[in-house]
Amino acid sequence: MTPILGFLTPLIIYAVITALHYFLPGRWITGYVAHSETGELLRYRLNGRLVLIVSIVLWFALGYLEWVPYDWLYTVRWYSLAGAFTIGLVFSLWIVLPHPSTGKPFLADFFLGRLENPQLQGGRIDAKMWLYLIGAVMLELNVLAFSGHHHMTHGDAASPGIFLSAALLTYFVFDYLSFERVHLYTYDIFAERVGFKLGWGCLTFYPYFYAVALWSTVDLPDPNIPAWGYAGAAILFLAGWIFARGANMQKFFFKIQPERPFLGIRPESISDGKRSLLVNGFWGLSRHVNYLGEILMACGIALSTGYPGIIWPWLYPLYYVALLFPRQFDDDKRCAAKYGALWGEYKKRVKYKIIPFLY
Repeated sequence: MTPILGFLTPLIIYAVITALHYFLPGRWITGYVAHSETGELLRYRLNGRLVLIVSIVLWFALGYLEWVPYDWLYTVRWYSLAGAFTIGLVFSLWIVLPHPSTGKPFLADFFLGRLENPQLQGGRIDAKMWLYLIGAVMLELNVLAFSGHHHMTHGDAASPGIFLSAALLTYFVFDYLSFERVHLYTYDIFAERVGFKLGWGCLTFYPYFYAVALWSTVDLPDPNIPAWGYAGAAILFLAGWIFARGANMQKFFFKIQPERPFLGIRPESISDGKRSLLVNGFWGLSRHVNYLGEILMACGIALSTGYPGIIWPWLYPLYYVALLFPRQFDDDKRCAAKYGALWGEYKKRVKYKIIPFLY
């Protein structure tokens, strides 16, 4: 019975998250992306942080009532992963197959998608924001269950690193869902289609793989790392967050209020008369400094477990390297086509691609 219930667990959780997203109050926000046919800016109904909080309360309520063990998602982790894998595959087929080809081979269409910005129920549910919401909330529930299992197993001998890693991942999730409006201006929303990469990625990969640091260490004893080691991991994470969040916020304010200073930094830009590019602040350090921030945050989470010699926690930052460095090349090509000579001027002003003074 446990394998079946475990397999169905993500389906039940995803259905509850969807219902909460649909029925809980939300803010209607006009985004950055325009409809491909009408040219009108898309509107989004956002309530991610509220959905996250209510989901956490419901999860703890189920544990308190002893209807579902606090560590249930750890106990059935492999069955749950199989269920999420199936959901991600079925969703990918559903969102791709009925729609016209983009002219690319089928496998390219299936992986990258055919629809740019699908919305349901008059825009009440945007596919991309719904996918990220599902992935973020499920990731947080996995984090709570995994760290709960560690405490239930080790008690007073539990490792502080497990709880630090869980806290950093929790902060990562809350931060993302607290700034949903800002992410309407990021690469994923305006440049990607919805296919296997985004669908399976958010329904399967995001909520399970991002927890790999905990998945691989919660059964291990306290490694007795000195306090400065944990502090260093937290500082590394914080530094990454400053780069990632700071860069995204600076770009966001520049898009909506081009003259507004950010953190006391008055925006400096170059323009061709129609379009403008930031060349100072975070965006003067490198052309993709936010990617550096994501990688540093992931390194902080991996280190915080207290087991730097185990390879599995490092799969998380290595994934970001594998994802973001090729994306940097794709984004540069897209920007060169979009901005033309202006992009060449920008590259002269901002020489480094991701890592300031190094790359």
